[in-house]
Amino acid sequence: MPQLGETVTEGTITKWHKQVGDAVAEDEVLFEVSTDKVDSEVPSPVSGTVTEILVPEGETVSVGTKLAVVGDAAGLDASAADSVPSPQVSEPAPPEQALAVAPGQMEAQAEPLGVAGQTAGTSETAPAAQGAPGGQAAGRPAAGGLGSAKLLSPVVRRLIAENGLDPAEIPGTGAGGRITRDDVMAAIERRGAGAGPAAAAVSSNGGAVVARAPAPQAPSYTPPASVAPTVPAPRPGERDTIVPFTNIRRRTAEHMVRSKHTSAHTMVAVEVDYSAVEKVRLSQREKFKAAEGFSLTYLPFIARAVVDALAEWPYLNSSVGEDELIVHSEVNLGVAVDLDFEGLLVPVVHRAEEKRLRGLARDIFGLASRARGKRLTMDDISGGTFTLTNAGGFGTLITVPVINQPQVAILSTDGVKKRPVAVQLPDGSDGIAVHPVGNLVMSWDHRAVDGAYAAAFMAKVRDILQSRDWAAEL
Repeated sequence: MPQLGETVTEGTITKWHKQVGDAVAEDEVLFEVSTDKVDSEVPSPVSGTVTEILVPEGETVSVGTKLAVVGDAAGLDASAADSVPSPQVSEPAPPEQALAVAPGQMEAQAEPLGVAGQTAGTSETAPAAQGAPGGQAAGRPAAGGLGSAKLLSPVVRRLIAENGLDPAEIPGTGAGGRITRDDVMAAIERRGAGAGPAAAAVSSNGGAVVARAPAPQAPSYTPPASVAPTVPAPRPGERDTIVPFTNIRRRTAEHMVRSKHTSAHTMVAVEVDYSAVEKVRLSQREKFKAAEGFSLTYLPFIARAVVDALAEWPYLNSSVGEDELIVHSEVNLGVAVDLDFEGLLVPVVHRAEEKRLRGLARDIFGLASRARGKRLTMDDISGGTFTLTNAGGFGTLITVPVINQPQVAILSTDGVKKRPVAVQLPDGSDGIAVHPVGNLVMSWDHRAVDGAYAAAFMAKVRDILQSRDWAAEL
């Protein structure tokens, strides 16, 4: 069962497109799956013959469950792997390939099914773009000293690399003894504050993660590690109501806590005068809705300004890697969508830098509609590089969002309200006018950039919104 979003823990097989004995080509649709977020068609990662179907239609299983076996015409089947298929393979994959993805929470995006037999020399362009360590061949020990044949999900590999852990020393509690994210987090907690994590490196000849001991330092006094006091869980009162966490609520909470633990969160806010935007919105409102079938809101204007500003300040369209900043070549703009207050989903407008205002408005509206109708595909929720979250419809003043990992920035659009502002009159004197004004707030990772860089980016976004001839965009 593939991971279809960072908060998805299980899925229901709704339809098999192939039966036992059927031939299947690589990337041909193999089955359909329904989750609490996405209904999606899942392609086969390999070519061959379906020799076994392990999960029937209508059954709900956890992420990482083995669903089917694809072998060759002679009935050979294969072991599972969770590495991302790479564009180049330096040696042929073995004939046995199984359709399973190891459990592990994705970083706000889904990954395709993996294929066994990827070699250490395989190019790992996709994971590198997300700041994750490269893949490793499944079913045999990884190169460079990992010394473990356990299958590791991309998130688990990343956490192990970032914290300098040895997977051979981490007991796995997942299916078949696999190491889960919770196992890694438990290992990190056990290590405690007494020893800093070893640096992690990525082997240049294969992408395998290699633990590297920290450089020796002069002896110095180290005070005893303090133990954080245990906070007792609150107990409900007699008149309190208990609302158990749903899976989506639980996974969202884990993702947010991990983000705060990972990134050096900082925020910057600017006030925007939306007079130029409002002028076009009001004059084109009826014509736009008649042509497109939906209303023209502030959000597409902000999205357009953000995309253009990122072209000048690209370090905010990046991910933090191993002692490096990975600046992404495309702006894949995530837009947070609320699902009736039950959870949050972030579908992605891919290659947003190639779209103008009307195109962005169409894509944002379409993704939001499909998200609420559970009609998103895996591609729709993967690959984001910068995120917008829009609470402005509730008239908010300042919203400080949590960064969507592994990105380095997220921008919140707050409420727009008419306010008195100082303006310069035609004769050069000052006056007071009533304009629509609202705040934009960005949370950003201080590991990636400094305050001046983030502030300059926000100033650019503000200037575009206030000074562009938006009528020309429509």
